[in-house]
Amino acid sequence: AYAPAEAQGMTFSESGPVPAQGSVAQQMFWYTAFTASMVDAGAKAVLNDDGTPKWRMAPSPHGVYWKDGMKLGYQDVGSWTLMKSTPDDRAKAAWLYAQFVTSKTVDVKKSHVGLTFIRESTIHDKSFTERAPKLGGLVEFYRSPARVQWSPTGTNVPDYPKLAQLWWQAIGDASSGAKTAQEAMDSLCSEQEKVMERLEKAGVQGDIGPKMAEEHDLAYWNADAVKKGNLAPQLKIENEKEKPITINYDELVKSWQK
Repeated sequence: AYAPAEAQGMTFSESGPVPAQGSVAQQMFWYTAFTASMVDAGAKAVLNDDGTPKWRMAPSPHGVYWKDGMKLGYQDVGSWTLMKSTPDDRAKAAWLYAQFVTSKTVDVKKSHVGLTFIRESTIHDKSFTERAPKLGGLVEFYRSPARVQWSPTGTNVPDYPKLAQLWWQAIGDASSGAKTAQEAMDSLCSEQEKVMERLEKAGVQGDIGPKMAEEHDLAYWNADAVKKGNLAPQLKIENEKEKPITINYDELVKSWQK
């Protein structure tokens, strides 16, 4: 109801720079990787004459099932993986390159260009204190405790390529209306469990591979979560669409300092 028709066919990379054109009023979900397009000299539609942004980043919104202690977002955090199968000479070269690109001097420069942080020292670098007013809240967020509500990605996914392709199929069914959101999620869960069952039976990942639990209903897993002091899964809430609350932006940003 609120997106242009062409958005349906856009890829991730195509959609990212679109807000910098000035035709998007609000985004629910923001990839910080696209912040650079919002501060580029060519993004005149979203910048004031002095280079400060007309836009602001806000603390992540959440729905009725969110509880304090749950994550609010995720991020890729600049990790490097060197495969055992890589020949030694190549692994040594890759290791040396990794030291270079994650060094303090290079990371500060890289972070100014791409606006994606991986080092604590870069976040607190004096140059970002000076540039912060032109980055719409990005620096304030990363310097605040709120960033620990964003988790790193990927480390506990047994087979990302196999599982990710199932996600896109489910999203397609939901966005086209072929399935309700619940039906799409149920289907995604079922298909992903089949993949993980095969991985478990094959034993190719050894003691770090998936170990499937017996299947039980929601009430069982909720009782198990409560007993263990976990926050999910929760039982269905009757009113999933509570009245949204609009909060003064300056007051909202104070939550980053708490």
